[in-house]
Amino acid sequence: MGKAHAVAMASVGAVFNTKLRPRLEMVCASSPDSAERYRVAYGFARATDDWRTLVEDPRVEAIVIASPQETHRRIAEAAFALGKPVLCEKPLGASMEDSAAMVAAAEASGVPNMVGFNYIRTPASQYARQLIADGEIGDITWFRGEHTEDFYADPRTPASWRTSGMANGTLGDLAPHMVNAALALMGPIARVMGTYETVHKERPGGEVDNDDHAQLMCRFENGAMGAMYFSRIATGRKMGYAYEITGTAGAIRFDQEDQNALWLYKMTDHEPQRGFRKILTGPTHPDYLPFCQGPGHGTGYQDQIIIEARDFLRAIETGEAIWPTFKDGHDVNRVIAATLASADTETWQNINDF
Repeated sequence: MGKAHAVAMASVGAVFNTKLRPRLEMVCASSPDSAERYRVAYGFARATDDWRTLVEDPRVEAIVIASPQETHRRIAEAAFALGKPVLCEKPLGASMEDSAAMVAAAEASGVPNMVGFNYIRTPASQYARQLIADGEIGDITWFRGEHTEDFYADPRTPASWRTSGMANGTLGDLAPHMVNAALALMGPIARVMGTYETVHKERPGGEVDNDDHAQLMCRFENGAMGAMYFSRIATGRKMGYAYEITGTAGAIRFDQEDQNALWLYKMTDHEPQRGFRKILTGPTHPDYLPFCQGPGHGTGYQDQIIIEARDFLRAIETGEAIWPTFKDGHDVNRVIAATLASADTETWQNINDF
């Protein structure tokens, strides 16, 4: 993610003709050698192995946090204390306590803050939000979402930092992306019922103490029902960030593995032509034209990060909050915490209790 953000900040000005043009001033890594290697590779002016040196440097005016979750809070609080804007990778902090404290620090500072939920920024998903807001598929009755990958499907894959601690399990790592999508597309969640499981309890190099896959049922505040599934052992799925939304006048389907297409069904179509139509993204869809003038040519993963960088720069330029802020990131964490509590107690949990 450090590379992705460096590339985005280096190119965002040319892509979007932003008023603010970022300069890659300093990069921090875990050792002097790796920091210097990244400095040369990514084009930074300076490097350090101490995040405090980076945050406190007067020539560093904004911070991107792309480090392990347990470090987020300390770095963000130090940056906010100095009045520096922060873009932090998801999920926000390693616990509810962390994210709540980070929200408090952000709001006390009054400076721009954002969380790196990039997948919802594809032109197709932005268009889906627009269709829903415009009432094109009527009143929403059902949401199904998943974030499924298979990087741990093979039980012979060695244990790593990802297999230790619930913050690094599937609910902590993958689920926040789809929960964020659900909140963006559907609005707040009122209550959840969840469960999780560790399928491969031992791997070469150690035991696994977090979840391999999880699922939840939910009721949104708008009355719609929903269900979500998350997995790092979903054999065959590489980037299964997918959702299906049913309304009284139509439906929408999306799959990140085909991120430049949105499937739309409308009941107003004539019966002989009524069916899901595949809409290829193009210049008329949100944030597509700055990358390419040809419809169907498509955007990619890195482009999502560039769009995110544009939003962060706009927040700094205008001083106005741009979604998703730290508070929005904390709202995602509340849903995850409620899901964990539901799984442990085998009861429905109200999000407002978290």
